[in-house]
Amino acid sequence: MKTALITGGAQGIGRGIVTRLRSDGWRVAVFDLDAEALDEIGAADPGLLALPIDVGDERQVAQGMLALQGWLKGAGLNLVVSNAGIADPVSGPIEDLSLEDWQRWQDSHVTGAFLVIRATVPLLRQARGSIVTMASTRALQSEPDTEAYAAAKGALVAMTHALAVSLGPKVRANCILPGWIDTGPWQKTANRSDADHSDADRNQHPVGRVGRVEDIAGLVAWLASDEAGFVTGQRFVVDGGMTVRMIYAD
Repeated sequence: MKTALITGGAQGIGRGIVTRLRSDGWRVAVFDLDAEALDEIGAADPGLLALPIDVGDERQVAQGMLALQGWLKGAGLNLVVSNAGIADPVSGPIEDLSLEDWQRWQDSHVTGAFLVIRATVPLLRQARGSIVTMASTRALQSEPDTEAYAAAKGALVAMTHALAVSLGPKVRANCILPGWIDTGPWQKTANRSDADHSDADRNQHPVGRVGRVEDIAGLVAWLASDEAGFVTGQRFVVDGGMTVRMIYAD
């Protein structure tokens, strides 16, 4: 049975990936900061290994790895999805952004990815597994006051192609850049919502709709499969075509 570790897997895109892999027969471990969301996903699927881990904290990642290795019982790891990170892209005006807050964004996305991937490389090599990092179309385009988030997501894109070169041929690494994905239905119960998208929301996407969590989860499942065995070091923009559409103000 294939095994996966999903960081930030208790809500949103991460939870959708967990659900997809479980439906495909995978054993799945989850690292997440939100204890309430972890309790919910663990209660819904007792077969998960669901651990409260801050991936930006080296000591917590080490503790999580001990639990993960016990759960694997000597087996390797087929997939790591580095999905954890502060979801809010707005850090405020750059002249008001403190070094502490800047570092929080970097630690949650980039340092967290580094710590988890560094710790799991031996297990990935053992299984000839793969890595998927979760960046964002904000690594390619921006709204105002999002420098910390954009920098973190851009770093993940670059880290991924470096990983592909360093870890090949035993381990593949690819990066997904989601666009506008409606994660409301995949949040914990207290935060769950169903969005009412307007025609304007839908029409700015060439495919005619806002993205779904399932769009990302399906790509992760493919990237982790043998069908993607010749694919590494790549970035996949999943945004319904939004970033390639030219828009002129009226």
